[in-house]
Amino acid sequence: MPYLPRFLRPVFAFFVTSFCAVFSLTALADDEKHLTPATIFIAGDSTAATYNNADHQGWGAVFQQYFDDKQVTVDNRAKGGRSTRTFIAEGWWDKLLNDVKPGDIVLIQFGHNDASPVNDASRARGTLKSLTEEYRDIHNLLTDKDERVFSFGHYIRQMVADVRQKKATPVLLSLTARNIWHGDRIERGSGEYGGWMHSLAMELHTPFIDVTNAAADQLEALGKEETAALYPKDHTHFHTQGAKLHAEVVVAALKGMRPFLSPVLYSEAGNAVTANNWTFVNLPVVQNQGLRSVFMVGDSTVRNGRGDGAGGQWGWGDFIAAALPDTNVNFVNRAVGGLSSRTFVTGGHWQRALNMMKPGDIVLLQFGHNDAGALNDDSRARGTIKGTGMEQKRIENMLTGEPEVVHTYGWYLRKMIGEAKAQGVIPVICSPVPRKKWEDNDFRIARARDSYPQWAEAVARTGNTAFIDLHELVASAYDGKPHELIDSYFGDAHTHTSKEGAEITAAIVAERLKPMLGL
Repeated sequence: MPYLPRFLRPVFAFFVTSFCAVFSLTALADDEKHLTPATIFIAGDSTAATYNNADHQGWGAVFQQYFDDKQVTVDNRAKGGRSTRTFIAEGWWDKLLNDVKPGDIVLIQFGHNDASPVNDASRARGTLKSLTEEYRDIHNLLTDKDERVFSFGHYIRQMVADVRQKKATPVLLSLTARNIWHGDRIERGSGEYGGWMHSLAMELHTPFIDVTNAAADQLEALGKEETAALYPKDHTHFHTQGAKLHAEVVVAALKGMRPFLSPVLYSEAGNAVTANNWTFVNLPVVQNQGLRSVFMVGDSTVRNGRGDGAGGQWGWGDFIAAALPDTNVNFVNRAVGGLSSRTFVTGGHWQRALNMMKPGDIVLLQFGHNDAGALNDDSRARGTIKGTGMEQKRIENMLTGEPEVVHTYGWYLRKMIGEAKAQGVIPVICSPVPRKKWEDNDFRIARARDSYPQWAEAVARTGNTAFIDLHELVASAYDGKPHELIDSYFGDAHTHTSKEGAEITAAIVAERLKPMLGL
């Protein structure tokens, strides 16, 4: 690796951590492609629409200032009071589509108004609360016409298909945050629309921007009083500064898409926004805020890449829900490939996941595979000090160009355990799953000794924390089986499982979760 001047290290770090941590060099070549839209369209409701009232301004109204208007035009078509259904039925969607050109981007954000009544004499704008392709025939009390009303999922699928037919790029956004608090925590989504948008993004292989949680993180940091000042009209609509906060959330996420927008498209204000360079992995969100949640945090053996099985590789966290069918629980897999316990914390992923949790939730933590990496290098700099002690090492991080204190593997696990418990969340430590390595070429999987599985258990025991010994349990499930069969459980040489292998591990985790969930 050639020497990089200090001023270039953060730039290099951005690309490395965004790409190499998760994908192969082949995938990297595809993801490096730039999007250069002539126009960025916005389809949405009043939270994105343009108004003349300073006390009520949608984020789309200020979006242009983050882009070089000589390079790209922001065309805000959002209309107040509209749902997906009425945006289409009233012709606003067709008018937008007529102007979309190949290469353009269409940002799609709906949900606030889709929750309204399906049929009444005032607005009649609601959609069926579902992702399935269902419909209901009504005589519209507002228009006095017969109408077939579809589900929220149907209308979003239609929009995505329409945009792609124009050879443009659709991007799905979750809702803006509302100024509704429960104690010291702000609401993180009205209804299930944010989770549905994520599910649709995964189904349709479409970029997803989690506006709700990113905005909520910032608003909670501001506190109730300062947040209230951003919402002078009501709990849903913000003024210009609130619009800018939400607009910058979208800009930050766009910078983390893959393929990403060409850097030349941004204005000085846009360049000043820090990129959320994990957007492209489409991390899931809580589906139903009224239910208990099981979160998973970890590395690529828990959630691989974008969580879509690319290259035949899957993480076990993507199959927990299927292993526990009909469980009235959200399963939220926030693991990120390529990260160690250290970089999951220092990259902000742990805090963002923790911010989504509420008392009574469960969080499964599995790290170790990447903790064995180098403490300091100019490619990943993700290693932790071996063991569970209190040793630490001060470094100047060669990747980020910043000073950092690196701790032991056990220290980072204890940090996450402590912070989870402080929030009323139940942590569960999982030892890292085994690799496909055999002892003396027989039919027994090799076990790690005096290493991460044992250190994970030691942290759990001393911290009075639940422990699932996945290293031993999964290895035992493989023992005695023909090598050819075990080969089918892996999507690569020895680390990342195939769908079948991930399902085996998920079933093991699910059995240990049942007592915790009262099943």
